[in-house]
Amino acid sequence: MKIIPLHNKQKLLIKKAINNNREAQEQLFEQFSPKMLGVCRQYVKDLHHAEDLMLQGFLKVFTNLKKFKSEGSFEGWIRRIMVNTCLTYLNKKNPIKLTDEDYVFNGVATESLENTSVEDIQTLIDKLPEGYKLVFNLYAIEGYKHSEISEKLNISEGTSKSQLFKARKWLQNNYVKMNKIEKANK
Repeated sequence: MKIIPLHNKQKLLIKKAINNNREAQEQLFEQFSPKMLGVCRQYVKDLHHAEDLMLQGFLKVFTNLKKFKSEGSFEGWIRRIMVNTCLTYLNKKNPIKLTDEDYVFNGVATESLENTSVEDIQTLIDKLPEGYKLVFNLYAIEGYKHSEISEKLNISEGTSKSQLFKARKWLQNNYVKMNKIEKANK
């Protein structure tokens, strides 16, 4: 039964924020900004740029708050705005380049990720070629379908699937390399 009061509290905050209540806007910002910074960070390596994009995203959130229809989760709605803000930034900075490089996994069995830190995984994702990274993030992290990715990035579904496949292979290959280097240094 605790879900209903929390949900009602969020609805009340949203209603107040729509009416430009700064305190309500600040509470919403404080509640969602840590997660949304993480979302922006998935797309932009530099933390300062990610923070700027998150702030731009929240400006869009508060500007368009009247458009939120309460048909889905509020956090999901904010998340989509953040992703779109990052994609727009990346496309303006450098038009999205999809790569045709074939990174072939060498067939070595990957070890468990249990002993791998989140920072190491993020470092690997950051090193992905840009097209691989965008498709990987949208599919594996954000949960978009290939049809949605193809619309957002103006590519075919087949290209989206191919980029995801290549991203996974690239990550596997570089994960194995990273582990070999770590073992050699021990």
